[in-house]
Amino acid sequence: MRIALVSEHASPLAAIGAVDAGGQNVHVAELASGLARLGHDVVVYTRRDDADLPETVRTDDGYDVVHLTAGPARTVPKDDLWPLMPTFADALRRHLEARRPDVVHAHFWMSGWAATRATRGLSVPTFVTFHALGSVKRRHQGSADTSPPERVEVELAVATRAAGVVATCRDEVQELAAMGVDLARVDVVPCGVDVRHFTTTAAPLDHPPRREPYRIVSVGRLVPRKGYATVVEALVDLPGVELVVAGGRSEGGVVEAEQLRLEALAEELGVRDRVHFIGQVGHFLMPALLSTADVVVCTPWYEPFGLVPLEAMACGVPVVAAAVGGMLDSVADGETGLLVPPQDPTALADALRGLLADPVRREAYGRAGVRRARSRYSWDAVATATAEVYEEALVAGLARKHRASRLPALGPA
Repeated sequence: MRIALVSEHASPLAAIGAVDAGGQNVHVAELASGLARLGHDVVVYTRRDDADLPETVRTDDGYDVVHLTAGPARTVPKDDLWPLMPTFADALRRHLEARRPDVVHAHFWMSGWAATRATRGLSVPTFVTFHALGSVKRRHQGSADTSPPERVEVELAVATRAAGVVATCRDEVQELAAMGVDLARVDVVPCGVDVRHFTTTAAPLDHPPRREPYRIVSVGRLVPRKGYATVVEALVDLPGVELVVAGGRSEGGVVEAEQLRLEALAEELGVRDRVHFIGQVGHFLMPALLSTADVVVCTPWYEPFGLVPLEAMACGVPVVAAAVGGMLDSVADGETGLLVPPQDPTALADALRGLLADPVRREAYGRAGVRRARSRYSWDAVATATAEVYEEALVAGLARKHRASRLPALGPA
């Protein structure tokens, strides 16, 4: 198949850990790689955010990344990209007409809008994976939500116009149902993990050196919704435990605002000496970092899926995660780790205290996590399942065309 993936703000070439670069970038990159390994012709369309980028980049993994010009060729916060989407859609349309794909798969709501507009009249089935739903973001962030006000309305329109929605977890299916989306048009295909890179054989990273008997590690963008404050608060009841936070970046010597907020919180609570911010850790070193942890902790307010728990499980490290979103599916409670209520530092401290005190249980969770990650969440398995969704739509489309060709002509003879 000729497959076009559309990801307007999340380029597979971006550095992970910046404010608008995270799980979606990884998802698009790994899905494109997996589909290419299956023999499909894959092109990823993303917005040009650097004037020096070539129009097309051929990746080592066998897929192309095409940079579409829409607005200034510089980084623009994703919530400010909405006015640029008509231009992005027009540029996408020109490319799709010149290099007609068999299927288009858009990632994020703005990509979904652009893709459904760009494919109008082309008879190309278009799918969308939202990665995060505006209704969920608005519920949890309230007035702090900077999404365009029409986002929820647009998401419903996209879900209605697309050939189908590829949700990443069962929790998202429930949210789509509440929006009024026809669930007969929804398939669930989870995110995955690179089980060739995230393994139990990674040599532990020697930075930062361990200073306490136990270490917990949290990874992700430094934004409030990732819930690092909950972990910092839990440390008050966890003597002898240090927290290593990997994520964010400093530009021009300026530390990100969320790190400053968390440092002040840790200072106020008297745990500042046990909280270590190590900045952005590259993909190559991530298994080595995770392997230094006794437990990996993921406590976001909400999470469309969450890749870090899978990466930890693949490395044989037990996980304590908030019982939200995709982590309800990926973390087997009491088998590969523990699920706790979100934004509840007391429950988190209780779960960590018991697990850290029980090395036999940690080891058992780690072994079970490796089995679960390899058997259910490899990117090859995810790519295969995604391709099957595409193929079913193509077969159904051919069947509809065949039935239509046998219908009597309408109108006067």
